[in-house]
Amino acid sequence: MGKVFKLGITKDNNKEIEEVGSIEVLANKGVVGDRHFDEYNDPYNQLTLIEAENIDYYNTKYGLGISYKDFRRNIVTKGIQLNDLIGKKLKIGDAEVEGVDLCRPCRHLTEVLNQPNVLKEFLRRGGLRCQILNSSKISINDEIKILD
Repeated sequence: MGKVFKLGITKDNNKEIEEVGSIEVLANKGVVGDRHFDEYNDPYNQLTLIEAENIDYYNTKYGLGISYKDFRRNIVTKGIQLNDLIGKKLKIGDAEVEGVDLCRPCRHLTEVLNQPNVLKEFLRRGGLRCQILNSSKISINDEIKILD
Protein backbone atom coordinates (compact mmCIF):
# COMPACT_ATOMS: atom_id res chain seq x y z
CA MET A 1 0.00 0.00 0.00
CA GLY A 2 1.30 3.43 -0.92
CA LYS A 3 0.77 6.88 0.45
CA VAL A 4 0.57 10.48 -0.66
CA PHE A 5 3.97 12.04 0.01
CA LYS A 6 3.66 15.50 -1.61
CA LEU A 7 0.90 17.51 -3.33
CA GLY A 8 1.18 20.37 -5.78
CA ILE A 9 -0.83 22.64 -8.04
CA THR A 10 -0.38 25.73 -10.18
CA LYS A 11 -3.05 27.99 -11.67
CA ASP A 12 -1.16 28.69 -14.88
CA ASN A 13 0.81 26.62 -17.36
CA ASN A 14 4.56 27.09 -17.16
CA LYS A 15 4.38 28.57 -13.64
CA GLU A 16 6.05 27.10 -10.56
CA ILE A 17 4.17 24.31 -8.76
CA GLU A 18 3.03 25.28 -5.26
CA GLU A 19 3.28 22.58 -2.59
CA VAL A 20 0.07 22.27 -0.60
CA GLY A 21 -1.16 20.11 2.29
CA SER A 22 -4.34 19.00 0.55
CA ILE A 23 -6.15 19.27 -2.77
CA GLU A 24 -9.81 19.14 -3.72
CA VAL A 25 -10.64 16.91 -6.68
CA LEU A 26 -13.92 17.08 -8.61
CA ALA A 27 -15.17 14.08 -10.56
CA ASN A 28 -14.30 14.31 -14.27
CA LYS A 29 -13.08 17.90 -13.89
CA GLY A 30 -9.72 17.80 -12.15
CA VAL A 31 -7.95 19.43 -9.23
CA VAL A 32 -9.57 22.66 -8.05
CA GLY A 33 -7.17 25.55 -8.63
CA ASP A 34 -4.91 23.61 -10.99
CA ARG A 35 -4.00 24.62 -14.53
CA HIS A 36 -5.73 21.60 -16.07
CA PHE A 37 -9.06 21.97 -14.24
CA ASP A 38 -11.95 22.16 -16.74
CA GLU A 39 -15.72 21.77 -16.67
CA TYR A 40 -15.58 18.99 -19.31
CA ASN A 41 -12.11 17.65 -18.80
CA ASP A 42 -10.37 14.91 -20.73
CA PRO A 43 -9.51 12.03 -18.33
CA TYR A 44 -5.85 12.39 -19.34
CA ASN A 45 -5.69 15.89 -17.83
CA GLN A 46 -7.50 15.42 -14.52
CA LEU A 47 -4.86 14.14 -12.07
CA THR A 48 -1.19 13.15 -12.34
CA LEU A 49 0.93 11.04 -9.99
CA ILE A 50 4.64 10.23 -9.86
CA GLU A 51 6.70 7.99 -7.58
CA ALA A 52 9.10 9.74 -5.19
CA GLU A 53 11.39 6.73 -5.59
CA ASN A 54 11.84 7.50 -9.31
CA ILE A 55 12.77 11.12 -8.60
CA ASP A 56 15.17 9.96 -5.87
CA TYR A 57 16.75 7.48 -8.30
CA TYR A 58 17.27 10.21 -10.91
CA ASN A 59 18.74 12.65 -8.40
CA THR A 60 21.12 10.00 -7.04
CA LYS A 61 22.19 8.78 -10.50
CA TYR A 62 23.06 12.28 -11.70
CA GLY A 63 24.16 13.80 -8.38
CA LEU A 64 21.32 16.33 -8.38
CA GLY A 65 18.83 17.70 -5.88
CA ILE A 66 15.81 18.50 -8.03
CA SER A 67 12.77 18.95 -5.82
CA TYR A 68 9.73 16.71 -6.15
CA LYS A 69 7.46 19.60 -7.13
CA ASP A 70 9.68 20.46 -10.09
CA PHE A 71 8.54 17.29 -11.86
CA ARG A 72 5.12 18.99 -12.21
CA ARG A 73 2.76 16.25 -11.02
CA ASN A 74 -0.19 16.77 -8.67
CA ILE A 75 0.68 13.87 -6.36
CA VAL A 76 4.07 12.46 -5.42
CA THR A 77 3.61 8.94 -4.05
CA LYS A 78 5.68 6.63 -1.86
CA GLY A 79 5.53 2.87 -1.67
CA ILE A 80 3.45 2.08 -4.77
CA GLN A 81 4.45 1.22 -8.33
CA LEU A 82 2.29 3.22 -10.70
CA ASN A 83 3.11 1.65 -14.08
CA ASP A 84 0.94 -1.41 -13.42
CA LEU A 85 -2.15 0.63 -12.57
CA ILE A 86 -3.50 1.52 -16.02
CA GLY A 87 -7.12 0.36 -16.09
CA LYS A 88 -7.17 -0.13 -12.31
CA LYS A 89 -9.25 1.76 -9.79
CA LEU A 90 -7.51 3.29 -6.80
CA LYS A 91 -8.63 4.92 -3.62
CA ILE A 92 -6.51 7.89 -2.54
CA GLY A 93 -7.84 8.95 0.83
CA ASP A 94 -11.58 9.08 0.08
CA ALA A 95 -11.12 9.88 -3.62
CA GLU A 96 -11.62 7.15 -6.19
CA VAL A 97 -9.64 7.41 -9.41
CA GLU A 98 -8.80 5.19 -12.35
CA GLY A 99 -5.40 4.95 -14.01
CA VAL A 100 -5.80 5.82 -17.70
CA ASP A 101 -2.27 6.20 -19.10
CA LEU A 102 1.38 6.58 -18.26
CA CYS A 103 2.50 10.16 -17.79
CA ARG A 104 5.42 10.55 -20.14
CA PRO A 105 7.95 13.36 -19.76
CA CYS A 106 7.77 16.23 -22.23
CA ARG A 107 10.32 18.50 -23.84
CA HIS A 108 9.03 21.36 -21.66
CA LEU A 109 10.08 19.48 -18.51
CA THR A 110 13.52 18.87 -20.01
CA GLU A 111 13.88 22.59 -20.68
CA VAL A 112 12.51 23.75 -17.31
CA LEU A 113 14.83 21.42 -15.41
CA ASN A 114 17.71 21.98 -17.85
CA GLN A 115 18.20 18.22 -17.85
CA PRO A 116 18.52 16.54 -21.28
CA ASN A 117 18.41 13.09 -19.64
CA VAL A 118 14.85 13.54 -18.30
CA LEU A 119 13.17 12.27 -21.49
CA LYS A 120 15.01 8.94 -21.57
CA GLU A 121 15.17 8.41 -17.80
CA PHE A 122 11.47 9.11 -17.20
CA LEU A 123 10.03 7.46 -20.29
CA ARG A 124 8.73 4.58 -18.13
CA ARG A 125 9.09 6.39 -14.79
CA GLY A 126 7.12 9.59 -15.42
CA GLY A 127 4.03 8.62 -13.47
CA LEU A 128 0.36 7.94 -14.06
CA ARG A 129 -2.56 9.93 -15.43
CA CYS A 130 -5.85 9.32 -13.65
CA GLN A 131 -9.51 10.02 -14.20
CA ILE A 132 -11.25 11.30 -11.07
CA LEU A 133 -14.35 9.20 -10.33
CA ASN A 134 -15.74 11.01 -7.27
CA SER A 135 -15.33 14.44 -5.72
CA SER A 136 -13.27 14.46 -2.53
CA LYS A 137 -10.24 15.88 -0.77
CA ILE A 138 -6.76 14.34 -0.89
CA SER A 139 -4.21 15.12 1.82
CA ILE A 140 -0.56 14.38 2.49
CA ASN A 141 -0.12 10.95 4.12
CA ASP A 142 -3.44 9.62 2.72
CA GLU A 143 -3.24 5.92 1.90
CA ILE A 144 -3.35 4.76 -1.71
CA LYS A 145 -5.14 1.43 -2.15
CA ILE A 146 -5.73 -0.60 -5.29
CA LEU A 147 -9.44 -1.43 -5.54
CA ASP A 148 -9.34 -3.86 -8.47
